[in-house]
Amino acid sequence: MTVLTTDEIDSELASRAKEVASMSATLVELDSHAGLAHVRRYPPTGVTAQRWTVIEKSLSELWDDLGRMTSILESAQTLRARRSKPDDDDRAELTRLLRERPLEVSRRLIPLAQRQISGPGEVVEYVGLADTAERMRSAYPAVIEFLDAVDGINSLIAERLTPSQRRLDEAGVAAPGELSELLAVSATDPLSLTPGDVEERIGTIADLAALQANWPDAFAKTASELDTLRDVTQHAAQLHAQAELVVLAGPIPVHTDAEPALRAELRSITTPDPAALLALQRRIEAALRAAREHEELAKGLLDRRSELKGRLTAYEAKAARLGLGEDPDLLASSRIAAGLLSRRPSDLRAVTRAITDYQQLIGEKRGKTK
Repeated sequence: MTVLTTDEIDSELASRAKEVASMSATLVELDSHAGLAHVRRYPPTGVTAQRWTVIEKSLSELWDDLGRMTSILESAQTLRARRSKPDDDDRAELTRLLRERPLEVSRRLIPLAQRQISGPGEVVEYVGLADTAERMRSAYPAVIEFLDAVDGINSLIAERLTPSQRRLDEAGVAAPGELSELLAVSATDPLSLTPGDVEERIGTIADLAALQANWPDAFAKTASELDTLRDVTQHAAQLHAQAELVVLAGPIPVHTDAEPALRAELRSITTPDPAALLALQRRIEAALRAAREHEELAKGLLDRRSELKGRLTAYEAKAARLGLGEDPDLLASSRIAAGLLSRRPSDLRAVTRAITDYQQLIGEKRGKTK
């Protein structure tokens, strides 16, 4: 061991004192962290409990390590204060305190079966300033990450629930069960929730709160949505029937009319039941999406036929402008395409090929006339 000079000792004492003071201030601040207050108030369960078991031990060890560093530092400071100019023995002892592992922290007997005949009978663990500080620096990030995560989930819930709670209070109605359930989970197992989970649950709670606070309007709006579903379904059925008459493009999927059953379900809700109404509204939305998709499919087939008819007309006009309107080959090709279009139902793929052939033939004829 190289003995430190007096200046080196004083410099290291000052540095370690500053380090210990900073660590102490951080742990004191950590002790009032909102996340720590939460797990102390509500005994954790589930995912949070599993993580807290590890973090609680780490937090306790941080305080133990701070006490060990303080003890070593105070011993060194007391020794240094004895003389303005420490002698060789003092400097050697101060070097040991500052650079080595001077503090005994545990003793463990070695079972006879594990000892060597000339070996020690116990294991003694010592710690020093450097290794203890490094251990604290390594342990701290996991502790603060856990506490911030707990506080983050609860702060998000508190912030996002406020509008719904205010709405319920203003309406003078009870909160939905989903709100109480979310608060119960966030109290004991907040880390089982992700921010996405929280947003989804609070979105549902907000919807339920809105229904609870404005039940007559919500019920009437649902009935209106069913009217819209009925109208879209009827229009889709009309387009479907028309498409089957005029277009041949493979079987068009049959759409089930969900409106009568959903309307009967609405009639069965005779007392305010936000959860039932919300579930019904979501089924109505799904049925409306399906009806509109069916409507768009049938309309798309009819629009495709109209678009092909317009393309043929445009190509015929182009042939006339080029002076090829009476060309026998073009007339024959045009008649084929027009004949396919006039069929009921017309094969859109065959019509597309015929019009493409007509277009290509115009190009060939035009090339020969140049």
